[in-house]
Amino acid sequence: MSKACLFCVGFLAMAPVVWADNWPQFRGAEHNYLHNSRELPHEWSRDRNIRWVARVPGRAWSSPVVWGDKVFIATAIQEVEGKDTAPPPNYRSGRVGADSVYRWELHCLDRNTGETLWSRVARHGNPRVRTHPANTYASETPVTDGERVYVYFGMVGLFCYDFDGNLVWTKDLGGYRMTGDWGTGSSPILYDGSLYLQMDNEEDSFLVALDPETGDERWRVERDEVSSWSTPMIWRNKVRTELITCGKFVRSYDPATGELLWMMDMQGGRASASPVGNSDALFLGNERRSDGGGTLFAIKAGASGDISPAATSDSILWALPDAGPEFASPLLYDGTLYIFGRNRGSVGCFDPNTGERMQGLERLPGARSFWSSPWGHDGKVYCVDESGTTFVLRAGPKVELLATNILDEEVRASPAIVDGAIILRGENNVYCIEE
Repeated sequence: MSKACLFCVGFLAMAPVVWADNWPQFRGAEHNYLHNSRELPHEWSRDRNIRWVARVPGRAWSSPVVWGDKVFIATAIQEVEGKDTAPPPNYRSGRVGADSVYRWELHCLDRNTGETLWSRVARHGNPRVRTHPANTYASETPVTDGERVYVYFGMVGLFCYDFDGNLVWTKDLGGYRMTGDWGTGSSPILYDGSLYLQMDNEEDSFLVALDPETGDERWRVERDEVSSWSTPMIWRNKVRTELITCGKFVRSYDPATGELLWMMDMQGGRASASPVGNSDALFLGNERRSDGGGTLFAIKAGASGDISPAATSDSILWALPDAGPEFASPLLYDGTLYIFGRNRGSVGCFDPNTGERMQGLERLPGARSFWSSPWGHDGKVYCVDESGTTFVLRAGPKVELLATNILDEEVRASPAIVDGAIILRGENNVYCIEE
């Protein structure tokens, strides 16, 4: 074998390890919020186990991503009479309107110190659509492949930068009205050399695969969907690898071609959370609304066609009404499926094999709404509520609270977990939590 071939084989064998050793996208490399990091702290406060705090201008719920010694953060900064404001003056009332002027920026921080290495203005001007005051104009999480970082600012556009902050390409995917003027939230993901975006809205919904080097489209499929905010995921199961999207329907696609593999009617509700799965089953659901929804489903690997509950199908392993995730995505860890509630500040524990509730909904003491997605590590389950309090539980079917860690800053972004550290983004600051 030639030296060139040996190099290629070595690189291909190494690439998945390098990808998994970082935190390249929303919910991590495998979309499951699990990481083989060294020991994480389970107790902290503003003056304990905080390695650094970095101030990031603007307001955004975009989660951090990490590759090597670089942390990437997206933000949107409102300007009033040429001066930055944070938060916007109309943050708590009404819709944030398209008459406001914003700068959409990508910031690169040093992983070890929190120092800003560079920042770039992707766009400066007026938003194309309005958004809810509880949402932001930078709620989508970037994704990186170790060479470039891709940042999607909803209806503003998609921007690709190299690690030195040089703009490589941009792409305009259109500006479409969202239901209720609630804004956007679905993040891009990478898999096998393709960049995927789920564009569900009120006018022209579609799923698209792009070439990460150029931004050119590889395929696009139209979707009979209304607005949704769920980020797609790659499900590697014992039968095949699937691209999963949640909206009015759950749909599975072939990542290479966009061919529809199966679909299931969610029977109403609102799709914001992303699924989680193992080699045997996929676990998903949505928030109950006036038109229905709110069911937690387990889908067996190898499904095909229409597997809606009204259809004849054995692909649905179980379905549990009034147990679906709201905004925080489900966590499957150490034989238990966890669902953290938005309105109740609660956690539910389920047997992933049967759907059995291992105990009733447990409201965590003092907890507020959960928007940030939970993660599991070293026999513990972590989740941050909107007040910035992180609850640490002992993993298992019975809720046992181990620690309550207060930062007293609003948090809706999901943290990045890497190399013994938790990189947590609050409304005003980014925290590196580390022993």
